[in-house]
Amino acid sequence: MSADAIKLLRDKVFDKSKWMQLPRDVVIGHDVFGQIPAVCDDLSLGPSALLISGRGTMDLAGCRVLEILSPSRTVTPFLAEEITIPVIKDAEKAADGMDFILGVGGGRVIDTAKIVAYNLDIQFISVPTAASHDGIASARASVAMDEGHSSLEAQPPIAIIADTGIIASAPHRLLAAGCADVISNYTAILDWELAHRVKGEAMSEYAIALSRMTAEILVKNAHLIKPHQEQSAWFVTKALVSSGVAMSIAGSSRPASGGEHKFSHALDRLAPGKTLHGESCGIGTIISMYLHGGDWRSIRSSLKSIGAPVTPADVGIDDAVAVEALLMAKTIRPERFTIFDMGLTRESAENLVQMLYRE
Repeated sequence: MSADAIKLLRDKVFDKSKWMQLPRDVVIGHDVFGQIPAVCDDLSLGPSALLISGRGTMDLAGCRVLEILSPSRTVTPFLAEEITIPVIKDAEKAADGMDFILGVGGGRVIDTAKIVAYNLDIQFISVPTAASHDGIASARASVAMDEGHSSLEAQPPIAIIADTGIIASAPHRLLAAGCADVISNYTAILDWELAHRVKGEAMSEYAIALSRMTAEILVKNAHLIKPHQEQSAWFVTKALVSSGVAMSIAGSSRPASGGEHKFSHALDRLAPGKTLHGESCGIGTIISMYLHGGDWRSIRSSLKSIGAPVTPADVGIDDAVAVEALLMAKTIRPERFTIFDMGLTRESAENLVQMLYRE
């Protein structure tokens, strides 16, 4: 082979590039807020920051972070009681000219912070007060729109600082939902592999391996997830961070979001406010795993052990609504091919919902 041919082949093989944005500093443990100034120094962050929090989480953790950072930086608090476009716009005005943003709170607060940071092109530190979903480490955010929740591109955190004492003190329902969100990676990657085979969609083996390993670890250790124990909080928070890293490697949410997430978003539209995101993803995971021919009983058993819901009735949703959500799922992000795009009929959807109740 000639030198020119070798160069042409080399250029063809290596003509792709991918920009992966991963957290540089991750601090998870008991009473770790005292390390926030050192993290900011390590990352060479500037002297001014906007601290976004909710009313409850400001009292729980935001004021403490503000107190710790105040000697070295000018930190301005901003209350975000909900995640809406007007709130995001107000936060952007408040953050104008700031060097970085801290999101101290639950999912809505952190999603607001990462969207504002993305829109202003500044760094963002994630300080979760609950481990309810993998948004604490991802580059996606969910925002309520008139037509339902939309997933938006957002700034991934440059650092994650998670105090396991605070996370363990949160209602166990939140931790269980976080577990379910990670366990849903099982079917998300099955859907990704299906899309690769059927549609030729590009796939990342590294992201799939990390995502699968994270879900497997939680399923195998589900019996260790107990209410209000810091060890459980530490275990689940690490898994959520790992899931977020898998998405960063992939450059999309594919490793952690498949048909089960589309089912969850459909439920958001049909029964708004009834379930937490991770809870409905967990229910969708059981159904999706059944359709993929996998061990759906093991998934259901693990979710039960953790304390997550496994049927629509567990979260006060009628079976008929769950059926409609299954049929609607393929219309959510239709470009994302999943098992629910393989010709699901109403009769099949009804049978699938009834399957959830089998012992």
